[in-house]
Amino acid sequence: MTTVDTRDYYADLGVPRNARREEVRRAYRTLARLHHPDVNRESGAEERFKRIAEAYRVLSDPRRRRDYDASQAAAADWLGSLFQRRGSGPAAAPGRQRPGPQRRQPPFNQPGPRDQADSREPAGPADQAGSRDQTGDRDGSGPQGRAGADSQAEIAVAVEDAYRGGRRTIKLPGPAGRPRQYTVDIPAGVADGQRVRLAGQGGPGTDGGPAGDLYLVIRLSPHPRYRVRGRDIMVELPVTPWEAALGAPVRVQTPAGPVRLDVPAGSSSGRRLRLPELGLPNPRGTAGDLYAKVRIVIPPDLSERERRLYAELAAASTTDPRSSA
Repeated sequence: MTTVDTRDYYADLGVPRNARREEVRRAYRTLARLHHPDVNRESGAEERFKRIAEAYRVLSDPRRRRDYDASQAAAADWLGSLFQRRGSGPAAAPGRQRPGPQRRQPPFNQPGPRDQADSREPAGPADQAGSRDQTGDRDGSGPQGRAGADSQAEIAVAVEDAYRGGRRTIKLPGPAGRPRQYTVDIPAGVADGQRVRLAGQGGPGTDGGPAGDLYLVIRLSPHPRYRVRGRDIMVELPVTPWEAALGAPVRVQTPAGPVRLDVPAGSSSGRRLRLPELGLPNPRGTAGDLYAKVRIVIPPDLSERERRLYAELAAASTTDPRSSA
């Protein structure tokens, strides 16, 4: 029995098959940071990291990449001849060439045919760099011409929009410098570095071939309040000296709206308080956490009574914060 390896290294890195070496390196670095087991605690992160590393090892080496491409083409040809002998499968259709194994990941949402936003984790095992159309294979070897090239662009997304998701309209440079307008569905919980696929919005095909796909790489915009690491969100929590010393319920602003947090008594500046699963949502698993970092704020203008009370506290206290320094 012959075994065919259907592993798609290009899909593992989320790059098209004609990706340059620098694109491969950039994709690997982005995904490795997201899925390294020391950083990502989600189930399956270590396995995804291993797949990413293996894919990069092959695709970054010109000789290994040529051998891999040749083996995949040979596997596709073998499957094609097998289907033809059996009289079934994709190769049985007249004029169909190289019906290699196709894996497809369903998108988060299902917009119209010209606005197919296919958003996935950047290193998902079924993240393929294109789709199969009715005229032939995605590599353009079908009978009606060659498929257009896939293209890629970055779009800035606010943290709140990444949390909630939603539809937005963007403009990108088009042919002859004329801007083109696209309607994009941003999935709730999209993370920095993920891609949204717009099917058929890439480069035009030749000789009647299908157009390529447009991939939009999500880049989270800098935020005045939030810092995002993976799916975790960090936010500063200003508190008064007495709230930090005595403990107090306070309000914390989150992308989902304000929530109540009980500051424990004796909290010093820099203490991180965790709010489980209030970070970015995860369509495939557990949401990230939100961490509120305590920052003690001294009133800028003290009244006479406040000064007397602070003076009494100073006289009564035996604490020396520098004794252990």
